[in-house]
Amino acid sequence: MIEQIIEAIAKQLKVNPADITPETDIIDDLGADSLDVVELLMTIEDKFGIVVPDDEVTNLRTIAKMSEYIEENIK
Repeated sequence: MIEQIIEAIAKQLKVNPADITPETDIIDDLGADSLDVVELLMTIEDKFGIVVPDDEVTNLRTIAKMSEYIEENIK
């Protein structure tokens, strides 16, 4: 799961996947802005068939948190 998230983030933000760990913060460490975050969440939603409510977005800043959320909500 984490590997799939890392691949999606690396592609979306055009960064080296080797620079991304489960503790990587997509805003602080990878420099994502609010538009990047929205686009990334749309990609994650499509890839895993989930819906991320707006109030959850701020809780999903690290790869580990994203993975945990996806695993709990995957169909």
